[in-house]
Amino acid sequence: MWWNTLLLSLREIRRNLLRSFLTILGIVIGVAAVITMVTVGNGATQAVSDQISSLGTNLLQIRPGQRLGPGRDSGGSPPFRQADADAIAAQIPGVRAVAPQTTAGVSAVQGARNWSTVVYGTTDAYFETNNWTLASGRIFEPAEERAGASVCVIGATVRRELYGTQDPVGSRLRLRQISCEVVGLLQGKGQAVMGNDQDDVVVMPIATVQRRLTGSVNVGTLLVSMEDGADAERIKADLTRLLRERRKLGESDENNFNVLDTQQLAETLSGTTRVMTMLLGAVAAVSLLVGGIGIMNIMLVSVTERTREIGIRLAIGALGHEVLLQFLIEAVALAALGGVVGVAIAVGASMAITSLMGVPYAFDTTINLLAFAFAALIGVVFGYFPARRAAQLDPIEALRHE
Repeated sequence: MWWNTLLLSLREIRRNLLRSFLTILGIVIGVAAVITMVTVGNGATQAVSDQISSLGTNLLQIRPGQRLGPGRDSGGSPPFRQADADAIAAQIPGVRAVAPQTTAGVSAVQGARNWSTVVYGTTDAYFETNNWTLASGRIFEPAEERAGASVCVIGATVRRELYGTQDPVGSRLRLRQISCEVVGLLQGKGQAVMGNDQDDVVVMPIATVQRRLTGSVNVGTLLVSMEDGADAERIKADLTRLLRERRKLGESDENNFNVLDTQQLAETLSGTTRVMTMLLGAVAAVSLLVGGIGIMNIMLVSVTERTREIGIRLAIGALGHEVLLQFLIEAVALAALGGVVGVAIAVGASMAITSLMGVPYAFDTTINLLAFAFAALIGVVFGYFPARRAAQLDPIEALRHE
């Protein structure tokens, strides 16, 4: 009985191909929209997490001022010193590396080419705290750091703009009045979560930058990398207590520095993108309901058109639940077909959009199965009323229908 009923349903769908296509169009659009939105949203979430992870593993960024972001009030707060970084490394358990950092905007010149970039004055610990790896060359030697030698390590963007495809290691680069030797080339990281190019950087010993570029011993940022499995909250509390002591803050004084935990930032931004993904998916799911209403309307029309056929079936012995099952299977088959086409379109659309956006694409089996199952459920829900109406027809009245 089930097989015969399925064949009858498929025959009716094939008999009116154009109408069947228009019927499932709403389901196709709904399924494709839901899967595409969720897949692209998941890719964006992963991209945010990867970009923040590229800043450094278990990284704390400490800056002067009470607030983060645009408008932060660092102007009236005293800067840090190299001694602050040394104190953190020596006195805070669970800290793997501490890198002081000061910056200066410069114009880099090599031969006939020039490029505006940012010089980071720091120590060898910077490469560990920020998860940098070398494409070629080396980092600074201890003697070069102590002496403030004119050596530098450059990023991939600076290499591209000044050297093209040539290996820069061993060449000389002019930064303002400084002629420095390029001793290393950093492996590319790409764009950061805030939109800046992480590879547009020149790294030099902090003593060199302080003496010859900034003319100050001030340190703008302290980068603290925690050991794996360390208690981040305890370390942040210890850091706060130590820096308050070193900056001579009283009990009633507010902190004149802020501590940014990149792991918390990653969780916050990822949570935000996940919420946006859910909202977009919910909006797209509305089109599935519209598609379900379309299926119900067409099935009602079909019942009206086939009233005489239904009457003949009932008159020769077909039971009401058999008629109901035929129309219900027809509605579910339409919805399921729409679901299959929608999934296929979604896969192609997701791959294209994620490629254009530059975010990773990952096939999510769960959302694809859920969207398909929901499409089939739409067929059951919205196909039941027309099927029930067909099953309750009076055979005599149905046979009289013209």
